[in-house]
Amino acid sequence: MVSPSHFAAFAALVFVMVVVPGPSVLFTISRALTVGRRDALLTVLGNAAGVYTQVVAVAFGLGALVQTSAAVFTVIKLAGAAYLVYLGVQAVRHRRRLTDAFAASAPAGPGRVPAVLRDGFVVGFANPKSIVFLAAVLPQFVVPAAGRVPVQIMILGVCLPVIAVLSDSAWALVAGAARTWFARSPRRLELIGGTGGVVMIGLGAGLALTGRKD
Repeated sequence: MVSPSHFAAFAALVFVMVVVPGPSVLFTISRALTVGRRDALLTVLGNAAGVYTQVVAVAFGLGALVQTSAAVFTVIKLAGAAYLVYLGVQAVRHRRRLTDAFAASAPAGPGRVPAVLRDGFVVGFANPKSIVFLAAVLPQFVVPAAGRVPVQIMILGVCLPVIAVLSDSAWALVAGAARTWFARSPRRLELIGGTGGVVMIGLGAGLALTGRKD
């Protein structure tokens, strides 16, 4: 099974990768500014679930397929990019509703929570960069002689969503606090809502234009 030293080494590597601000952090901040702190935290949970689904997929061969197949890589990449652009466009279109939504401050209803979790899950699972990272790095920490390689990968992979939840939640809370300040002025809140949407569109466009490095 997984040795403590291998788990600690992989966790340290994941920590460095996660805490350095990147697309995931920008997505979380944008969500916090456009839909609020509560929904941003739900998005973080959905994103972590999507990333761990990647871990499971890598354990059972998807990672190797993505590394060797340009077509599979492109499909996953464009799906994630398109969804980010969609969320960004929605944020820009509905930016004038942010003031009313902030004033209401109602808990997310039963139908709202699954939708927010889904948004995070889709973006997390359709991120080809993390799939390639997992496919390239995870096997290096596995001990084939110990057997049950897929189980080893899934155990090692647990640290990725856990660290991501802690880091991204911190960013969501900070951005949510900033949103409270912007909410004091409807014009400021509308501006930040539109800006957050533009950031998500930019993230989607950047992801779509990112090529393979092989």
